Amino acid sequence: MIDSHLHVWDLGPLPEPNVGAQPGSGVGSGDGQRPYSWLGPQHGALFRTFGEDEAGTVLEAAGVRGAVLVQADDTVADTHSMLAVAARNPWVRGVVGWIRLDTPSVAAAQLDVFAANPVFRGVRHLVHDDPRDDFLELPAVRESLGLLAKRGLAFDVPDAFPRHLGQAVRLARDLPELTVVLDHLGKPPLADSGAMDAWRADFRALGRQANSVAKLSGLHLPGVEYSAEFLRPLFDEALAVFGPGRLMIGSDWPVSTLGAPYGRTLEVLLELVSELARDEQDAVLEGTAARTYRL
Repeated sequence: MIDSHLHVWDLGPLPEPNVGAQPGSGVGSGDGQRPYSWLGPQHGALFRTFGEDEAGTVLEAAGVRGAVLVQADDTVADTHSMLAVAARNPWVRGVVGWIRLDTPSVAAAQLDVFAANPVFRGVRHLVHDDPRDDFLELPAVRESLGLLAKRGLAFDVPDAFPRHLGQAVRLARDLPELTVVLDHLGKPPLADSGAMDAWRADFRALGRQANSVAKLSGLHLPGVEYSAEFLRPLFDEALAVFGPGRLMIGSDWPVSTLGAPYGRTLEVLLELVSELARDEQDAVLEGTAARTYRL
């Protein structure tokens, strides 16, 4: 299989390349913020460096032959770091990086640099950490996402519920040439039946957009036991809405280690996927990721 959602990060100083920067834009310096500023001591065992050697060892032990690295910081430094990891490690099949979507001229310059690297296959922005509730509907962001579509690059949306799942629906509808990837099934509030109704309505609406795909990843949900039994309703819903041809499996490592070791995270997902026909399993385990990210 290909793990479609894996992170690496180094909490030491990152290089500060001057890619796509304009005077006063802060783009070259990653806006001057501490790398991975969302991550702190409150995250316990997650608050350390998770590097390429550890990631490679974890994948090899689980028999996973490749992975897609996904951004964990809204800085170009993080993107450069992932591309450097990819250059040293053949198990990296693709990179989903970050560009400044709210400034199209900067986004275009960054894409000129990053998209020249064949391993750069998509873009993500930490919308759940962005204070702008309407981020995905900002005209400037839409313009930049149009640039992604023209280059055949996918756009990942993390932790979409509750603020951004409805916006993801409208984005997929308004830009049918853009592949919209819903990370972690949109973070369904499985322990809250009332909120689940709202999630389900938007989730199904997104699934009706043919240019959308979803990741079976990041499902260590608050108040819910991480087991095939408890996740089966979500899996059945995802299968009914997207079908195996638009679902892909991902670990969300190392974030997932707060809930279970890598092997256990995959074990639960593979137990669910094993119920499918062989060709459907192949789609969820590799085919969808390969097609979505043009690996």
